[in-house]
Amino acid sequence: MHKSKIAELVEYHNQLLTKIYESTPIDIDLVIKELTSFRKLQTNFGCDTYKILHKSIEQKKEIIFEGAQGSMLDIDHGTYPYVTSSSTTAGGVSSGLGVGPKQINKILGITKAYTTRVGEGPFPTELFDEDGASLAKIGHEFGATTGRPRRCGWLDLYALKKIIFINSITELCITKLDVMDSFKSIKVCIDYEDGKPIYETFEGWLEEISDIKKFENLPKPAQKYISYIEDYLKVPVTVVSVGPDRDQTVHK
Repeated sequence: MHKSKIAELVEYHNQLLTKIYESTPIDIDLVIKELTSFRKLQTNFGCDTYKILHKSIEQKKEIIFEGAQGSMLDIDHGTYPYVTSSSTTAGGVSSGLGVGPKQINKILGITKAYTTRVGEGPFPTELFDEDGASLAKIGHEFGATTGRPRRCGWLDLYALKKIIFINSITELCITKLDVMDSFKSIKVCIDYEDGKPIYETFEGWLEEISDIKKFENLPKPAQKYISYIEDYLKVPVTVVSVGPDRDQTVHK
């Protein structure tokens, strides 16, 4: 930052400190000295990200981009106004990092076996009964800071279909399938009627699946559940997690 800019900021805040809070003014020379000492450290981390990525792509290196929030929080395609301030879809790789769409050859979508939402906003499949409470408890769906239970509901395939389209998702990972081990029946939303979800109901598997390593060893009802998701969305499910640990992953 230029010294004249620093001087303007210090002058502004000194007016507040001395005239409103009756406090000691800031020494501009000390501020400049302190900020100057940070310059070398900061410049080591500054770069043109596009150039680094472009070079890696030319060298045929593999690059993984990981999204931070759900697609329905996207500033353009999410449930506005209950959204974040940026692009959370796969398109954010191009708009935010400068990597063209043609350079992306695989887009793995990740979704829980049920739906959760943090904060306000529409949630057609939200459950207010014992099933919703069980999903929150078994799935440890509680806010990290407040401890408040997250909103939980059945998997919304109708909404997920939109997410797959706007992201050009090529394959899916289904997480937390084990959370529903104790459910006698499981529902998925396949459409809406007057804003209310239309459900398809599946038989539960009523057995623990956290130690299973192969898809074909999953209970038949669990396999049927995953297969239905694939058929409805027209996208293969290639990964299923059956527990919180890394080795509790089933590759299909």
